Amino acid sequence: MNDFQQLSLAIKLDNQATFDNFYAPNGTPQHLAKMLLQDEGKQYAYICGSSGTGLSHLLQALCQAHSLRPGSGAAIYLPLKELGDYPAEQVLQGLESSDIVCLDDLDEVAGREEWQKPLFNFFNLCSESGTRLIIAAHTLPDLLEVVLEDLLSRLKSGISLQLVDYKDADLRRLLQHRASGLGLYLSDEVALFLLHRLPRNSHVLMESLEKLDSVSLREQRRLTLPFVKGVLEL
Repeated sequence: MNDFQQLSLAIKLDNQATFDNFYAPNGTPQHLAKMLLQDEGKQYAYICGSSGTGLSHLLQALCQAHSLRPGSGAAIYLPLKELGDYPAEQVLQGLESSDIVCLDDLDEVAGREEWQKPLFNFFNLCSESGTRLIIAAHTLPDLLEVVLEDLLSRLKSGISLQLVDYKDADLRRLLQHRASGLGLYLSDEVALFLLHRLPRNSHVLMESLEKLDSVSLREQRRLTLPFVKGVLEL
């Protein structure tokens, strides 16, 4: 078994990345993206946004939701940030036979010449086979430094959504929403404390919440301010 095959087998979806626990207030781009990905009639979509806006969560949620459907085919999630050092043809080979392919972090490879023709060919294969192709990146297609015009045209050919950064009030509700899903009560006081003391990034906030959940479960403690300060050393 080659190195890439071993790595691809090691890629695991985050069990917490589901549509149910994705915080997407009505009317926000996050909500529109969630609805878009749940619409099976949309064969191709491109979503972008800064780190922490929910891109990876949405792509993994789509794959996990699809896998729960009886008789469903494969739904593949590929974090290109982790796979960019492998030959593009090897990474994409045969994936057009899947029901869904989600390519995350496209901006990590799209500007590299050796990736552009394979991506273009793969896009065409997915179109021919009817495979749903969902792409996420941290920038709009025109800013990807793609020099192959045919690829750029394909990337801009479908629905494109740009997610916005969560505001402080949204981050607080996101924390409390996720805490509730874990069976925890997170007061406004503690949530605001976390926002003031931790980077305003959903990845960091969720990792901290998961740590609090683990320790509180082990020690049978509530998420009081002194407990949170002690566990996170804040």
